[in-house]
Amino acid sequence: MKTKQYSASHLLEVNLYIQQAIFALVIVLCIFSIISPPIALLFGVLVVNVFGNPFVTFNHKTITFLLQFSVVGLGFGMNAGTAFSAGKEGFLLTVFSIFATLVLGTCIGKLFNIDKKIAHLISCGTAICGGSAIAAIAPVIKSDEKQTSVALGVIFILNSAALFVFPYIGHQLDLSQKDFGLWCAIAIHDTSSVVGAANKYGAEALQIATTVKLARALWIIPISVLTALIFKNKNSKIKIPYFIGLFILAMLINSYVPKSSIIAPHIVGIAKIGLTITLFLIGATLNVTTLKSVGVKPLLQGVSLWIFIATLSLIAILYFR
Repeated sequence: MKTKQYSASHLLEVNLYIQQAIFALVIVLCIFSIISPPIALLFGVLVVNVFGNPFVTFNHKTITFLLQFSVVGLGFGMNAGTAFSAGKEGFLLTVFSIFATLVLGTCIGKLFNIDKKIAHLISCGTAICGGSAIAAIAPVIKSDEKQTSVALGVIFILNSAALFVFPYIGHQLDLSQKDFGLWCAIAIHDTSSVVGAANKYGAEALQIATTVKLARALWIIPISVLTALIFKNKNSKIKIPYFIGLFILAMLINSYVPKSSIIAPHIVGIAKIGLTITLFLIGATLNVTTLKSVGVKPLLQGVSLWIFIATLSLIAILYFR
């Protein structure tokens, strides 16, 4: 009996070492830029479903830290004047798309008879900035773990698809760097996939997309306040995305401190590596259990909203800007 117990525990230990070694190997491939951000995300999905994730408890915190670190680092490769001009240009489209998505999301949620909190979280994630918006809104509406997980699952699935779909469509339509950057900032959920897709498309697209997306992320604050009023949770704490201030500071330093040009390219290089690792870790959250827990109706809501915001924003950019 002891031998069997020892063998079972020994096998579990060996399996854990294998999982850790595989994770370490993929991260090394990311560090040396051997794999691109989209491929890193695919590796994450593959690894977690074949071998498992040995760092489940640390995954979410690591993703949050690495994403914020990478975004701030990318600020050292951007020009403040160009970025603020792009942010101003995308302001009206941002405001309209956010509120249109929230209204449509509420209607679809009622039509499909989806849990009110799940429907609201998916709508906010689609309208503002994906997982970050869901993480900020969840405590405001006091959603439970299952409701939050379902919403995050929907957003992460669509986010992963966006990393491949958007650059392909952009090239097929021959979108300019400027148009693509604005489009993916509005229509892709998470900042990580926005930056990943835009970086794949080009340097100008990356600058515009990052700035517009982070300006969009600031809408977490008023939407959180509005959500608290709708759900009548007046004592809820609202999370403010302070790292956006550091991104703006990095951009100002790069634009107006000449000596920063010595170190700035190296910081941007490290930030891009951080983004690739972030996408690998996001892929590693998409296991079979997560995919099964999502359910058909919430996924249909997410897909419907995604098609709506992607189509609406693309038409507005091409014909009304």
